[in-house]
Amino acid sequence: MQQRDTVDDIVEQWARTRPDLNSGAMGLIGRLRRFNVRVDNALREYFTSCGLDSSEFDVLATLRRSGAPYELNARALLKAAMVTSGAITNRVDRLSAKGLVERNPCPDDRRAVLIRLTPAGKDLIDGALAGHVRNEERILAALDDDEQAQLDSLLRKLLVAHGDTEPLLG
Repeated sequence: MQQRDTVDDIVEQWARTRPDLNSGAMGLIGRLRRFNVRVDNALREYFTSCGLDSSEFDVLATLRRSGAPYELNARALLKAAMVTSGAITNRVDRLSAKGLVERNPCPDDRRAVLIRLTPAGKDLIDGALAGHVRNEERILAALDDDEQAQLDSLLRKLLVAHGDTEPLLG
């Protein structure tokens, strides 16, 4: 028998007080939300140990995975991060002050700026990535490989159904 979690109590309360509602859907969404909080906390703790916050890690990782020369324009960073332009500006400002990224004029558009990893930024993100992946593996360790693949497929199906299909870069 599967061990009970906190959401089981919530679902049972709703089933008793409002049997007309689909408490199963409430339970699934509740579990996703509660797990997301735990994942965010675990990621935040790791990023802090690297001297970063999650938004800074996101920018560095986005630049790193873009490939050499590890630079993108602000629009591409905005699209990848799904935040406001002001938020990207603040992130880039903080990373620039730490010497992890630099702003360079775009040769094709004088109004645009390219954000590029500095050697120190590349070293930091390269050093942090292996630990980040180990942290993610630890978070998912309760599931075997087949269960992880099944969950991955189901979550992809939900994301596609809700329109999360636009390419980030390119």
